[in-house]
Amino acid sequence: MNLEYKGQEVVPVPKDKVWAFINDPSKIASCVPDVISSNIRDPHNFDAVVGVAVGPVRGKFTFKISLDPQPDGSHMNMKISGGGFGSVVDLLATSEVKDNGDSTTTLDWSATASMRGPVATVGGRVIDTQAQRVISQTFANVKSQLSATATA
Repeated sequence: MNLEYKGQEVVPVPKDKVWAFINDPSKIASCVPDVISSNIRDPHNFDAVVGVAVGPVRGKFTFKISLDPQPDGSHMNMKISGGGFGSVVDLLATSEVKDNGDSTTTLDWSATASMRGPVATVGGRVIDTQAQRVISQTFANVKSQLSATATA
């Protein structure tokens, strides 16, 4: 099962603050919804255990997450791999950080995911909805946390 998503967040802080935030694994880990635990391995890699519900089935997925900032200072790639319930998930999210010239920043993002195993076979539509929620909520949480620093 292959899935694609995209979205946009306008963040009320300058680009350099957004860039610094999305380069910090501990800050990104705090934005992933339903995180049970996270472990920062190095400046670009962390592990996360996430609570997942697929229909009436609840459990945990364990992910390895790698942040790959591009040298241009405007593009971030994030690779997520792992799984649970006997299933495997691979996701690549990319974001473009654009200075709007008015102390706000636009974060354009897209993600592609592939899933294999029983969860993908049985939960098709439920998985699609759940994946969309997790991905979009993660980027919305980035905006929310950065917005809170703008008013602090």
